Parts: sequence; structure tokens; C-alpha cells
Amino acid sequence: MAISPPFPPYPPHPGGAPEDGVLRHAHWWQRRWVRYGALITLLTLSGLVILALVREQTGTEGFLVGLGLAVLPVPLLVAAFRWLDRVEPGPWRNLVFAFAWGACAAALIAIIANSFATRWIATATADPSSADTLGATVIAPIVEESAKAAAVLLVFLFRRRDFTGIVDGVVIAGVTATGFAFTENILYLGTAFGTDQLTGDTGIASVTAATFFVRVIMSPFAHPLFTVLTGIGFGVAALSGDRQHLRRVLVPLCGLLLAMGMHALWNGSSSFGEFGFFAVYAAFMVPAFGLLTWLVVWTRQRELRTVREELPAYATAGWLTPAEPFALGSMRARRLAREYAGRHLGKPAAREVARYEAYATSLAFLRHRGRRGRAGVDFLVRERELLNELWRRKDVARPALDHAARMTAPPVRVAAPPWPVYGVYGYGQGPAQGQSQGHSAGFGHPAAPVYGNPVGPSYGYGHGYGYPAAHGPGPGYGHGPTHGPGPGYQAGPYPAPHPHQ
Repeated sequence: MAISPPFPPYPPHPGGAPEDGVLRHAHWWQRRWVRYGALITLLTLSGLVILALVREQTGTEGFLVGLGLAVLPVPLLVAAFRWLDRVEPGPWRNLVFAFAWGACAAALIAIIANSFATRWIATATADPSSADTLGATVIAPIVEESAKAAAVLLVFLFRRRDFTGIVDGVVIAGVTATGFAFTENILYLGTAFGTDQLTGDTGIASVTAATFFVRVIMSPFAHPLFTVLTGIGFGVAALSGDRQHLRRVLVPLCGLLLAMGMHALWNGSSSFGEFGFFAVYAAFMVPAFGLLTWLVVWTRQRELRTVREELPAYATAGWLTPAEPFALGSMRARRLAREYAGRHLGKPAAREVARYEAYATSLAFLRHRGRRGRAGVDFLVRERELLNELWRRKDVARPALDHAARMTAPPVRVAAPPWPVYGVYGYGQGPAQGQSQGHSAGFGHPAAPVYGNPVGPSYGYGHGYGYPAAHGPGPGYGHGPTHGPGPGYQAGPYPAPHPHQ
């Protein structure tokens, strides 16, 4: 059953007591600092062990060369996944955890498990070459994808509020795989450099150059592409209802199996003949990469559409202004709002606008899940928290978003009123013809056609651009008199727009 609760009135004081009046004390192992400490200790120990293992296999000089070459694609990949997550950006701590898990814990598990399994197969079959092939095509995909999927599972279970859909799963999985590939590239490039030191090969003909070309230039997205399939599975599970237990379990498992299969095909491409690697790369990897990229971008556009469709309900209730759903549903308008705030009030204001945009997006997604009956039992609590966060930042964010909406909304033709209009722009001489005065000079029309904003009725910022005041039970908003029972909102430190601008 869909959840459609009444909108809460004005936000309470943030320091209020719990609603049931009972203060609950968590056990010591449930405290945040204990969990963070245990996780940091685990990742630190894993990092130290993996550092020692890689350095032992490559040597100090090979390790440094491999490190310098392996780090090159990391900023580009992380920036790409962060770009995908711009609609509802997750906290950086989740990305740091994902990268550290992939580079340290997952890489350590893979090195130990792959080495043990390969040696066991070689001993059992007395055929080291077949053991290496079996280890690369069967053991490695299972072990590595399972180790990387553990990070996605941990974020899904313990950071559920930050994991709301497919894009979140793709980002966490991709950053985890980026960290794993980073450590693996250090090992491969460092080993190749050691081989060149023994043979004396240098330049383009060296093993290091060939390894760098294949792993860093041609296929930096290989590991992220595999693990993204697991992330998509968890993303679909996040969109499922709490009662859809079978779907929440089977879909991530299917994504993990697909990731293992693609990984096995990639590792086994070298055994398909002289040009097997290039055939798999051209016929399978590149199309799969393009398809997944399209899927993620399409999902992000659907998220923006959800923002535009869900937030007007809060604007009607007075929590948002009528212009905000339009501005928050456009990436260009969001960027303009941050730039406007930073230009007039500095970088701290721009960061506050960015937080406002993120909280508003989370609110839209929460209401979308609630309408579909997929919200959790904490729906009302979470909605209240998000509305409180928006209310704290409204003085800075609203004028910036209002400006961005005016700059990005397409103009629409406004019909001239049948009554006479005074003045060149409909105000300044004689009585006002609109519903408010001042900068909200209502429905002014010069002799030439005037264009208003489709977000709402044109109350007039200069040449017919403007936004109505709130009509709901919440606080009113506008530069002129408000129509709601709540207090009017003033633009504050931002400069008022020039009427002839």
C-alpha cells in the first residue's frame, strides 16, 4: 500500500527529544566510533599486508614504477563515477571506503585465494599450465568478483539511506573495482618492469609498455565493467519493496553471476587464438561498455524526472517555492544556482546550495518510494529530517534556485490582458494590474509580446519573468506580498534583479 502521509507543518526545534520520550542507549559494539575503528583497522592491516606482498613480488624499484603507472587512470575513473552520481551525490566516505576495500581487502583476498587454489590444482593434476589456465578463467573471476561484491553488500546493508537505486549501486561497485584494478595494475606493471630489467628490453618493445597499453590504455574500465553488473543487481534490490524478499536476494546474485561470467570471458580471451583478445574486446567488451553507459545515463535522466514530478507536492504545501522543482530537476539550473550563490556569498554558500539540492533530491526519491509502497518504516522520520535540513538552508538556497530557474526556463508566450495596462512594462504608472507589487509586479504586458515562465503564473521580474508565492498551508515566498498564511520570504543578501535587465 502506498504511503501518502500529510505533510508536516513547520519544523520543530532540531534539539527536541525523541517522539516516544524514551532515550535508548546502544550497546558498545553498536556505537559508531567502534564500527569505524574496527573498519579502519581492518583496512589498514589489509593495506600493509598487500603492500608487503606486492613489494616482495615486484621489488622496490618495480613497485615504485608500477605505482606511478597504475595511478594514472584512477582520477579519471573516480571522476567519471562521481559525475554519474551528481543528481543525488552520496557522501565521500562511502567512496573512500569502496576504493580502500577494493585496493586493500579485496586485493588481499584475491591474491591469497588465487595462489592457494592454483597451487592446489597444480598439485592435484600435476599440470601447472592447465592449473594456471583454470585459475585465470574459473577461480579468479569467482574469487575476485565475490571479494569486490562484499563492499557493495556492506554499503547496501549499513548505509541503506545512501543506497537508493541503480546509480548508487553502479557508483559503489565501480569505485570498488577501480581500487582493485589499481592494486592489480601495480602488481602486473611492477612484474613486467622486473622482467624487462632481466632481459634488457626498453621502450615500446618492452613488456612494461605492452602491459601498460593493454591494462591502462585499452581496458581501464574492465574491472569496473564487471563489478558494475553486481552493483546494478543491488540497485534493483534497493528499488524493491521490503516484502519482495526473493527479488532482493535473487537479483543481486544474478548480477554477481553475470559479472563472474564476463570476467571469465575476458580472462579466457587469450586462449581463443592469436587475435582472441582483440575479438572479445571489439565484439563484446566495447558494446557492453556502451550499453551500460547508456543505461546509467538514462537512469540519471529518469531520476531528474522523478525530482520534477515529486517535489511540486511540497511546493504546494509551502515547504518549497514553485520554482524549485523545475530548477532542482535540471543539472544546468543546479550548477547556475551554485555559481550564483558562490559569486554573491562565497564558496560556503555554494556548498550550502549543493547540500540543499542533495537533500531535496533525497526527499523526492523518498516520496517516490512511498507512493509506490516501497518506503521503509522510518518514512515519516526520514521525511521530517530532510525537510528540516532544507528549512535550515532556505535563506541561502531559495534565491539562488529562483535565479537559476529564471535563467534556464524556456519562455512561453503570455496573452495580453483585455484591460488597459499603465506604463511601458505594466507598472510604474497607475495602479498595478497583477496580484502583488514591488518586484512581483504582476502580469505586466508592454505593447510587444511578453514572455513569462512556464513554472507558474508570471508575477513579473522585469519583462514578465517571475514566480508565484506559495498558496499552500506552509510559509509564503516572494518579493512582494505573499498569498499563503505563512511569513513572506525575502531574498536577503542577494541583489534584487533590475527591472529592465
